[in-house]
Amino acid sequence: MEGRLLFKNCSLVRTDGRARGGWAVVIDQGRVQQISPDGEVPVLPGDWHVDCQGRALLPGRVDCHTHLVNGPLSPRSADALVQLPATRALLQYDLDAKLTAGEVEVLAAHAIARALRDGVTFVNEHLHCPGDVEGGLEAVARAAELLGIRLVASHATRDGATPGVAAAQVESNARFVERYQAHSTVRGGIGFEASYCVADALLETVSKTRDRLHCTAHFHLGENELDLTVTYGRFGRRIVERLEEAGLLGLHAVGAYARVLDRTESQTIASTQTLLALHARAELLWEAGGGGFQAVLGYPNQVGLGSGGQGSLHDEWLAALSGVVRLSRLGRLLDPDGLMVQLCFEGPVELASRVFGNASGVEVGAVADVVLYDAIPDCEGEASVGTLWRVLEAPVAWTVVGGRVAVREGQLLGHDYLELAREAARVLSLRGKP
Repeated sequence: MEGRLLFKNCSLVRTDGRARGGWAVVIDQGRVQQISPDGEVPVLPGDWHVDCQGRALLPGRVDCHTHLVNGPLSPRSADALVQLPATRALLQYDLDAKLTAGEVEVLAAHAIARALRDGVTFVNEHLHCPGDVEGGLEAVARAAELLGIRLVASHATRDGATPGVAAAQVESNARFVERYQAHSTVRGGIGFEASYCVADALLETVSKTRDRLHCTAHFHLGENELDLTVTYGRFGRRIVERLEEAGLLGLHAVGAYARVLDRTESQTIASTQTLLALHARAELLWEAGGGGFQAVLGYPNQVGLGSGGQGSLHDEWLAALSGVVRLSRLGRLLDPDGLMVQLCFEGPVELASRVFGNASGVEVGAVADVVLYDAIPDCEGEASVGTLWRVLEAPVAWTVVGGRVAVREGQLLGHDYLELAREAARVLSLRGKP
């Protein structure tokens, strides 16, 4: 896009939660170049001028843990979901092995288009594609480049029956990381599925590969008691202890489904600055086997929300709000407003900064990953949970990633969303049943 992108008369809700109205935001060369009172910024010839009429401009949403391709293939019933890590994981892995790279690209493109329409500007993809790891990761990267979302992708490798296959998958994952180390919007990370399905030798291979490539590590930290029980039965250690010994916790790590942490383990996670991708809906579906939200939030952990490929990030926001309000009413959470700001803004922005080396959002000099909502904030000063609720539940008007417009007044720009949906439905009709 030539010229500046200029948002006039917008209300700003920044990463620290402050809300202010009557501002102009200038985006040029992929970054936020100026934020000034609206009257001080004239519209220049060549500007792409957006009259916000007081609507809220926020940092783009970040899906800290998702399965763009595999979520639609997973069983939907609660009975099937709680069988992890036995039946559900094995069934999904069998389905994923059948996917071709072309089918992965189709499913990823539709999921990315849907995410952009929901105001998501960055996704942390945990791909299952054991039949073609490298081809699958490349397919997701092509879809991300085509539609214009920010992406980091890794493979959810697990041990299999055939010796050496899992190590070969890690190496395929590593080649993808190397090819995208300098890419502006797509990066690679090293992944494995979860502690229960990764033997010590493979865990060591993952750790050494991550250290060699200086990339992120992505894994499930613990979905439920069965995950924890299998890990302890196989390896004689709890999940957090085992991953810490392997050197897989730290600034480089994103751990999803932290549902079976006790308070000591939560303190360990906080001390290593591992980012936790929380799945609030899981807390509503099941009784937490360990400390759940309460243990995680009892220490200053870096936290963000992840969809896990099931539903939308907005669904997770609603569930997180319910959980935070419940804990607050029980007297177990002192700052619900601050926590929701952290979940929606601070943790996700931290992840984007770790992966790409630059801050993003609505700040001068930041990479311009921003979203305009069809909502007008009703307060000035520090934002509250109520203000965030009213803004984030509103329809998304514009989604901008790195200064590139992906959604304009609710419409996907440059692509036919219904055609992407039709192609995804075709693939699911062929591959969605075992």
